[in-house]
Amino acid sequence: MPEQITAAVLGTAPGRLELETLELDDPGPDEVLIDVHYAGLCRSDLHEMEGVFPTTCPTVLGHEAAGVVRAVGSRVSDVRSGDHVVTCVSAFCGSCHFCLVGRMSLCANRYRLRQRDRPVLTDQAGRSVHPTAGLGAFSTAMVVHQRQIVRIPESTSLAAASVLGCAIVTGVGAVFHSARVEPGSTVAVLGCGGVGIAAIQGARIAGAAQVIAIDTVAARLHDALKFGATATVEAGAVDSVEAVRKLTGGGVDYSFEAIGLAATVEQAFAMLGPGGTATVLGVVPDSQPVTVRASELFVSDKRLQGAFMGANRFPVDIPRYVAFYNQGRLNLDDMISVVLSLDEINDGFQLMKHGGVTRVVADLRRPE
Repeated sequence: MPEQITAAVLGTAPGRLELETLELDDPGPDEVLIDVHYAGLCRSDLHEMEGVFPTTCPTVLGHEAAGVVRAVGSRVSDVRSGDHVVTCVSAFCGSCHFCLVGRMSLCANRYRLRQRDRPVLTDQAGRSVHPTAGLGAFSTAMVVHQRQIVRIPESTSLAAASVLGCAIVTGVGAVFHSARVEPGSTVAVLGCGGVGIAAIQGARIAGAAQVIAIDTVAARLHDALKFGATATVEAGAVDSVEAVRKLTGGGVDYSFEAIGLAATVEQAFAMLGPGGTATVLGVVPDSQPVTVRASELFVSDKRLQGAFMGANRFPVDIPRYVAFYNQGRLNLDDMISVVLSLDEINDGFQLMKHGGVTRVVADLRRPE
């Protein structure tokens, strides 16, 4: 039977999230009903709220979550009721060209997997409400395709696990899968929010000799040292590119842009040494063209590349990251700066925008 849930709904963009009672449909044969415990707030959610990126309103935002399975569809075999799970944007079919060559985040059928015969969410007037990325995690429960979740050990903190499905798979995944950072190399990370801190940790785990954190907020730079940065650059106070070149004697081997601005993408490319690779993790609006010196692409053998969701293979990656966490090699707990209730979620986005936090997480658990 469909049930009533509480969700934070974006009715118009630009706009704020408003708590509403919605009707959640039963899971289909390939779907899973999840009680959401924690959901991370991501800058891409903020971009939709501010109208920077187009969105389908009304919509339930949120795509980075951890929770407990309550029911499964008839064709679901990998998880069962009571399992603890993490969600990920990267739905995959497992049979298209991209899935078969190991590039699951580019699955050609990922949008088709989310299609349903009837809306998964409706409001009190019977209107369809869009769940962002087929998830809609800012809600007390959600119904998602089985190819968007992965089971984790019950011993793993669900609050800590909530940052795995976006921030960690994007930042750490880009280090391992996209850039393939080598031991002893030099790395610069522009932007020390959740994704940037994840990239810093990934670079440390990969064995980088120098990891330079760059941000405009001093508090974030201070935290970056705790997560594995070996040096910091306060952008705005100095020329970031020149500072990185001075610290490394000519430029880094790898740079990661985790802000989402054309200007910082250009800086990430400019601070590379010969043969270096710049990887863009931030979501840069199409209205901001990126300009680089083409001669540096062939004379200096530099590369500029993107990494959608860290080129992740999340059914394999997330269990590995949980293992790193349990070994004390990946610090998830300290990435969570603030935990807020669902009715404080707009305050959480303001903290993200102005407060210099790493990751804000919403507690979605139903009252006991």
